[in-house]
Amino acid sequence: MFVDRQEEIAFLNDLLNRKHPGPAQLILMYGRRRVGKSELLLHWAAQSGFEFTYWEAVKETATQQRTRLYSKLLNVPYLSAPTYRSWPELWDAAAPQLQGKRKILILDELPYTSDSDSAMLSSLQYAWDQHFQKSEIVMVLCGSQVHVMETLLSRQSPLFGRMTAQWHLEPLPFSSLAEFFPKWDADARVAAYAVVGGIPAYLNWLDPEQDLIGNIRRVILKPGNMFLAEPAFLLYDEVKEPNSYLAILKAIGSGAHTLSEISNRAFIPSTSVNFYLNTLQELRLVERRLPVTQTKDQRSRSRSGRYHLCDPYFRFYFYFLEPLLSDSPYDAERAIEAIRKNLRAFVGGTAFEDLARQWVRVQGKAGELPFTPEAVGSHWSSRVQADVVAINWQTHDILLGECKWGADRVDRQVVRDLVDGKTPLVLQDLPDGGKGWKVHYALFARSGFTPAAKTEMQQKDGLLVDLKALDSVLGRA
Repeated sequence: MFVDRQEEIAFLNDLLNRKHPGPAQLILMYGRRRVGKSELLLHWAAQSGFEFTYWEAVKETATQQRTRLYSKLLNVPYLSAPTYRSWPELWDAAAPQLQGKRKILILDELPYTSDSDSAMLSSLQYAWDQHFQKSEIVMVLCGSQVHVMETLLSRQSPLFGRMTAQWHLEPLPFSSLAEFFPKWDADARVAAYAVVGGIPAYLNWLDPEQDLIGNIRRVILKPGNMFLAEPAFLLYDEVKEPNSYLAILKAIGSGAHTLSEISNRAFIPSTSVNFYLNTLQELRLVERRLPVTQTKDQRSRSRSGRYHLCDPYFRFYFYFLEPLLSDSPYDAERAIEAIRKNLRAFVGGTAFEDLARQWVRVQGKAGELPFTPEAVGSHWSSRVQADVVAINWQTHDILLGECKWGADRVDRQVVRDLVDGKTPLVLQDLPDGGKGWKVHYALFARSGFTPAAKTEMQQKDGLLVDLKALDSVLGRA
């Protein structure tokens, strides 16, 4: 099922029509596993109207890889394809097949080729310079090992300066879930977004004819399902010492967010934790968050950073499932019971807050807020925490927002707690103590607001965003 990706398709189509510096294009497309890179490239190539060849490298010898690639180029059986002793030999032989016409060549999982033969990238540079730079070929280099792919853009890479375009493929937005689950209401889609996020493969694995709990029981927790093996599978393909990384992910997923907490819970010396965390950030599995109320100078030397899991499924897995998987055999019903009991709080503290901040970004770009935010995030200190904060340092405007995923409507007391309780403490945490700042308010609620809460917020010119309004805005975006 191919969903969304209009922006990416437009980007790729534009490259097909590009004439400067020449029609030949060398494109880098990368992103984490399961994000839909191959599906996107195949969909784009098929609708482009041009001849294309798609080849996916696998873990085998370099000679086998070259033979499989050449068999794809010639469209002949693998056993009938000639064998080449080196990559330069292959490119010299392949050049006549690729030149003289507009053609798309997709080389997927490229890091596997350099793992088998470190000379592959140098030979690709040779091939580009000697054969393809002045041709009409559109060559796409694709891979899931994010850090490895990004090094292709560095000065140390043989391909430095040759790329004509690059794209990091992100997960699908929340709005896309409506296409996967057309019968689900916004409440269920937000909960699903908290569980699996916008990874197309995960969304395709779920059954739209069942509800979320049914999917968790019959799909995610089903013995042998890919969901249960996914975190370890992703790490084993990316890093050495995967057990140390898994220990850190487990620590963060269970609520450890500072360096000392992570070190203590993962049983890894604090001197080593930073190395592992840096790698996990490069892989975009972990992010270090800072209060959005800190200035650029403060952020560069801040020690108040908190580490969070980026991937929603990793959050769900390490919060709910991993603690139970050590049981042999694990008790699926025990997991379901824990999920039923704690899912509402989990969704409210993860996906709903994330979506509320997305709503602020979208409305800010559309000019629908009282000011244009320079940054959107959250705030925390030893005295106060605010779920949603948007700030403009030039105009001294700040928006403070509260998120409530409860079953009851938000009442007046929540408004007063935000205005009278949290606001003075947040302002005191600003570098200038909040002097001269104009404060704006927003409440995000799953179940709406009482009349008294509406009256109270109207007096403050505050924004009231229920689930229907949030879903509508993010759907349009």
